[in-house]
Amino acid sequence: MHTTQPPLVLASTSPYRRALLARLGLTFRTASPDVDERRRPDEPPQVLVLRLAEAKARAVAPAHPDAFIIGSDQVACLDDAVLGKPLGRDAAIAQLERASGRSVLFQTGLCLLDARSGQAQTLVEPFRVHFRPLGRQRIEGYLDREQPYDCAGSFKSEGLGIALFERLEGEDPNALIGLPMIRLIHLLESVGIFPLGA
Repeated sequence: MHTTQPPLVLASTSPYRRALLARLGLTFRTASPDVDERRRPDEPPQVLVLRLAEAKARAVAPAHPDAFIIGSDQVACLDDAVLGKPLGRDAAIAQLERASGRSVLFQTGLCLLDARSGQAQTLVEPFRVHFRPLGRQRIEGYLDREQPYDCAGSFKSEGLGIALFERLEGEDPNALIGLPMIRLIHLLESVGIFPLGA
């Protein structure tokens, strides 16, 4: 057990992930990973998010050689299609129209890298969202109010996006926001970082 917490780095500039990690009351820094996030040909979503979560952690490791580094990546899947961040209104409308009355599976990859040894622990946390039937007027009204254009799937579940859902299915609703906190706490405790104390 560590008497003082080793340095902890979140390899992300996402305000959503930063806010989630801050809930644990641990001291941490953020770093911006320079990683090519494009999907490889025929790469399964689970493989993609695992690869990118670890790549993000390793990308910032040289600047933080004594730290534990958290990397995370998420994709939303509707049938066999991967839904990225819409980045604009028209794409967000199209995503939500496709999701209307259907379910979208979110796969969130998580990595905890020990930069000192180079050892990484990785996992994928699935979470399924069942959407209500959504008409164009409701979709546009939601987008006008929340503008979730930087969010995979075109919604913010921690905000008004909850009104789009019929039900949620999964172990950890934080995974939907981009960081599976329950599993992360287990990983942190395995390396001697205890949010609740030892």
